[in-house]
Amino acid sequence: MRIMKDLAHGNIESLDNMPADTTNEYETFDDFAQRTTTDKRRQLFSQSLHPECIPPSQMEPELQKAISQIKPNEPDDVAQAFFKQLKGRGLDENRLQQQLNLSTDNPNRMTADDVSNLASFAYHDHPDVLREVLAEQPGIIKFLSNPIVAGIIGIAAAKWLGSRK
Repeated sequence: MRIMKDLAHGNIESLDNMPADTTNEYETFDDFAQRTTTDKRRQLFSQSLHPECIPPSQMEPELQKAISQIKPNEPDDVAQAFFKQLKGRGLDENRLQQQLNLSTDNPNRMTADDVSNLASFAYHDHPDVLREVLAEQPGIIKFLSNPIVAGIIGIAAAKWLGSRK
């Protein structure tokens, strides 16, 4: 827990004192995303991403910026992941389209703004869904620039930021 508090304040030096199984050296964030399992990422994010830690005024612009920068085919995958997880909570695509004012309920035709709206909704109302989607689609994380957001999202993101010094 001390490590997460340090990371939230931008102190990534504490990573050097972490147990060996959590301090694997990764060349890039993509290397981290490829070498870690979804379960490992899920575990890291469940320990560190909590809505009460990051105000929506900080998180929403970060999510919007990150989603706008992912590869062209990834918004579809991210939207599908959100719909899959939210459907498990009893929310169908049509209801979400109406509730969130999305341009479509088809994840293959969604804009980055639509996907950002889904992410913001998940962050506010279903943070476990956001953590799950980030674990499944870690490419989003590498575009989060605010060090506090990156630190709170988890050890993994902070380790990547530390390796880029």
